[in-house]
Amino acid sequence: MWSFKNIWFQIHWLIGITAGTVLIVIGLTGATYSFQEEVLDWANPGTASVPLQPGPALTPPQLVAALQAAGEQRRIDRITLYAEPGRSAQLAFVPEKGERRGQSVYLNPYTGALLPAQRGREFFEWNERLHRWLLLPRDDGKPITGSLSLCLLLLSLSGLYLRWPARPLSWRSWLTFNVRRKGRPFLWGLHSVAGTWVLVVYVMLTLTGMYWAFDAVRTPVDRWMGAPSRAAARAEQSAAQEAARKAPPLELAPATLEPAWQGFAQLASGWQFVQMRLPQRADQPLQFSWWAANAAHDRARNQLSLNLDGAVLRDDRFADLPAGRRALAAIFPLHTGTYFGITGRIIVTVAALMMPLFAITGWLLYLQRRRSSRAAGQAQRALLAGDGPQPSPATGAPAGASIAVVYASQAGHAQQLAVRTVARLRSAGLAAQLLPAASLDMAQLQPQRQLLWVASTFGEGQPPDSARRLARLLQQTEGKPLAHQRFGMLALGDRQYSQFCGFGLALAAQLERLGAQPVFAPITMDAEDDAAWQAWLQALAAHWGVNAAPATAADNNAASVADSDAPDALFLPAQLISRHHLNPGSSGQPLYQVELALAPGQSWQWQAGALVEVKAAHAPAQVDAWLQAHQLDGNAAVQWRGSASSLRDAISASELPTLSAPATSAQAVADQLHPLAPRSYSLASLPADGRIRLYVRQTLRAQPGAAAQLGLASGWLTAHAPLGSSIALRLVDNPGFAPLPGDARPAIFMGNGSGYAGLRGHLRHRIAQGQFDNWLVFGERRRAHDSYAEDEVCVWQAHGQIARADYAYSRDAWDASHQAPGQGPHRYVQDALRVAAEPLKAWLARGAVIYVCGSYDGMATGVDQALTELLGEDGLNALIDEGRYRRDVY
Repeated sequence: MWSFKNIWFQIHWLIGITAGTVLIVIGLTGATYSFQEEVLDWANPGTASVPLQPGPALTPPQLVAALQAAGEQRRIDRITLYAEPGRSAQLAFVPEKGERRGQSVYLNPYTGALLPAQRGREFFEWNERLHRWLLLPRDDGKPITGSLSLCLLLLSLSGLYLRWPARPLSWRSWLTFNVRRKGRPFLWGLHSVAGTWVLVVYVMLTLTGMYWAFDAVRTPVDRWMGAPSRAAARAEQSAAQEAARKAPPLELAPATLEPAWQGFAQLASGWQFVQMRLPQRADQPLQFSWWAANAAHDRARNQLSLNLDGAVLRDDRFADLPAGRRALAAIFPLHTGTYFGITGRIIVTVAALMMPLFAITGWLLYLQRRRSSRAAGQAQRALLAGDGPQPSPATGAPAGASIAVVYASQAGHAQQLAVRTVARLRSAGLAAQLLPAASLDMAQLQPQRQLLWVASTFGEGQPPDSARRLARLLQQTEGKPLAHQRFGMLALGDRQYSQFCGFGLALAAQLERLGAQPVFAPITMDAEDDAAWQAWLQALAAHWGVNAAPATAADNNAASVADSDAPDALFLPAQLISRHHLNPGSSGQPLYQVELALAPGQSWQWQAGALVEVKAAHAPAQVDAWLQAHQLDGNAAVQWRGSASSLRDAISASELPTLSAPATSAQAVADQLHPLAPRSYSLASLPADGRIRLYVRQTLRAQPGAAAQLGLASGWLTAHAPLGSSIALRLVDNPGFAPLPGDARPAIFMGNGSGYAGLRGHLRHRIAQGQFDNWLVFGERRRAHDSYAEDEVCVWQAHGQIARADYAYSRDAWDASHQAPGQGPHRYVQDALRVAAEPLKAWLARGAVIYVCGSYDGMATGVDQALTELLGEDGLNALIDEGRYRRDVY
């Protein structure tokens, strides 16, 4: 079911893609109207204004006399004058029968001579009709343009609601965005921030526009403001015009206008503008509509009626009108911006000109979203129809006669090695079953007589999340319940940690404490350690008779593109198509968004949370320096790993050897080379994207006596590998971080830095599935430089696809403007969790699943500690046992 925010998002885009195109027309015609007088004056020099001349300008009686002397016989309806020197006088004649308005002419204010007609006036009249009525008949066009005004009002207010920032007290959150963004985040930032800039203007334009368009709006507003009925006023005006046409012409000699003009000049001292309407019948007065220098706006007009002898009949000053009447007079100046002077006109014009910007960016965002949604749906259907590696346990063999291969895996490596181990055993004719440690308890473990364990270590000697429960059970068990068991242990770890393979070794010790007998000493393995894997195979061969050859058909059958220990043939070439520096100026190491495309015809399928392994290479300069130091020819042909290669290429993809003596030949060097182990990265993209996106943090390696160098894989992907070059990749399942099948429960995503990659894959997967109950808690250093995740997530949040997002920037100075509603200051992800303890518990009570991705040191350990404090150890263990605490940390 759609959330309230998602409903408004649907309304926003639906109005935007339908009414938005016509609103472009309304906006551009309105902008054209804003400065039409200036444009006409520029295009027609010498018409609306003339060069200054010595002497005073002519008075209305003098202008009428000059016009009549030139032979003009038509009756004059009104005369418009400006006190500004050089501004031409404008005279309008009484309309002929069938005309709505009479013809207007410009007169030289100093001589009364007739001036050339303005060219282009017809265009601006056409533009005004298009703006007000879309060139339709007046009564048909008004409700349409009024409805468009209502649409723009809904767009403005719904846009404000959709983009409401997490820090509403921070002006930067409202009025700025990162212009270094690209793609959809840039479009969203431009669309939303520019919309905020013009929001007040658009609301003002729409409200004033609806006032004119709908009589159902205008009539009650006029009544509330104390204005007379417009229908009655129009009827009276029409009757007066008709009477004027039928009445015998009133012959006005210029001299008869002089007393009234002198009376006006005395009463309206300091006038700047006056429109003088001449009487058409003997019983009519002269009417003056004028404003002074201190007028609030160009519609703040005073009304004066005089007899021809100068006697005052009415003198209504705008300042004396009721507030409601003055407010009504301000509607047109507000709509055009003239209420705020030239600055207001410019602002309104710019806002109107920006209407196409919102329509174009809105359409682009809509099309991108539709394209991504369609591709994601197709990928999801293909993914659901695909088959993954699902090794089945042997059936029909009693527990005592079979060999149980148990894996305790965090990122999937242990599971893949266990799959290959089962394949080796079965190829030797043995009954073997694959068991995850997550599903074992003492009742299932006790009947087993032969076990092979493949156990990963998480961080500093901790069990993988999936094995925590089993580790607790073994610790709590006393006696020798496993005295009948024989076991072997392959312990996996990372030598960067002080407790290398700590959990596997501790598990072996626990099993021995409970009476189990080791068949051979535990074998420790670091990443892709071929020697350790071969030692494991040799141990299996010695005790169970399996084939210890480096690669067998059983391995190949058990391997898949998701198998992290599959043969090299499963590495596929991908083209490096782009790399973008996400955090220039950051106090942390540079972070790059790297994108690779598979070769045509290749198609990979993977789940959110999967990993990709990259075969990196040494920097060319480093390889050349090594070759030069050992006086070797890099172009020399060698045999390396079963194929022909140059010595330079072989060294680039291998650990740089330390030669104890000068090399006798290039082939002798090649024979000593050990290939570089692949590096793993979290996938930030989905198959629907058609490309692989990674977030790669540059690392530095200390060099004795030399400057630090970029890390091997990070340096290769972000600096050394040329754009367009081919890079070998293979996909790796990450079951401990994969989404639970068919899970529609809420999800909480926690991470930092490059861990955004894994979280992003999950978020995009859930959004594509229509699962919007998502909460992101993400940490980085400084918002000014490291807001790449926030830039993208804010788009999803504005669309109602993420319910909540909290950011912790550890190097920023915190103040009230950095606090989301209901939050206090925090610096790290774990601090944000403590502040949001109650919402966190509420989400978990609804069955939320936690996903954590990022650095083990600091973030992951801090999150684990915070969750233990908030939920208790039993509460956290319950999440782990239910598979609701899923981590991919490094």
